Amino acid sequence: MDIVIGVDIGGTKTKIGLVDQNGECLEQTFFRTKDFPNLNDYLDQIKKMSDGLIQKLGKEVNVLGCGIGAPNASSKNGTIENASNLVWKESVPIIKKLKERMPMPMRIMNDASAAALGEMLFGGAKNMTDFIVITLGTGFGAGIVANGKLIDGYDGFAGELGHVDMTLGDGRLTGLGVRGGLEAYVSATGLKRTILYMLSKYMVDSRFREVSYNDLHGEDITKAAEEGDEIALKAFDYTARIMGLALANFTAFTQPEAFILMGGLTNSGKWIMEPLERYFNANLLEVYKGKVKLMYSEMEGKTAAICGAAALIWENQKEHGITSSSLGQ
Repeated sequence: MDIVIGVDIGGTKTKIGLVDQNGECLEQTFFRTKDFPNLNDYLDQIKKMSDGLIQKLGKEVNVLGCGIGAPNASSKNGTIENASNLVWKESVPIIKKLKERMPMPMRIMNDASAAALGEMLFGGAKNMTDFIVITLGTGFGAGIVANGKLIDGYDGFAGELGHVDMTLGDGRLTGLGVRGGLEAYVSATGLKRTILYMLSKYMVDSRFREVSYNDLHGEDITKAAEEGDEIALKAFDYTARIMGLALANFTAFTQPEAFILMGGLTNSGKWIMEPLERYFNANLLEVYKGKVKLMYSEMEGKTAAICGAAALIWENQKEHGITSSSLGQ
């Protein structure tokens, strides 16, 4: 049985899974990234937990390789470069060091770009050649596919749309220090910051006047919107207005058939999607109107990032006809 190890490196959790050729995550686990501030200890933990998953699967398997999705990952250099939400700074040669522990074919890519490959192989973009995956978690990520190919960029860093300035340099800072950057507004974190902004701007009653920033959670904001809380409704509308303009602008670059949305913010459902559809269509150039879809990811939320990472290996395997016997264990 052929499998691929998928690793999703996040600032809070590192998720690991075993993924088959159909994009099914057969076994998965996770550990807290920040529990391993020493890089060597961290990589040893990935090795240990990957071996544990294979043992738990209880079947004889051929491991075709390991795919890794990570913030600020260079697919060309095999490194993670100055990721704002990871403890290791500067350039981390993660592929080189992990291969010393797990000698197998290995690829790394920006997590949103990996998600785009996952959607193309296993999700809602199987029959699409032009689409953009948007990840709406702690930050704002983008994986861009045009003419059936992932836009990787000269140095492997293409798609950092979350750091496009939306305010002419007069706004919130992103994690990379870009003032007015999109992810500071359109992300799970951005929504929380917008709640505080709306509380300062309007004097209406709201449940959030008694809640500290650290106690704000996306599901609570959604519940408040369902109950008609005016601050929550204004926050969603504000977020959707900025995102709708941004996606309309991005459409002009590659004219995608669809934007595929995934991540925590999408759990807000109609409270974000309905105003987003409205603002997006209002800002589209006439030539694009009615041609671009806004879609949810069809990949299960808990395993989408793992399967996206694994798709980095499965894509090569399917494209080049590589077999398990030629790759070995």
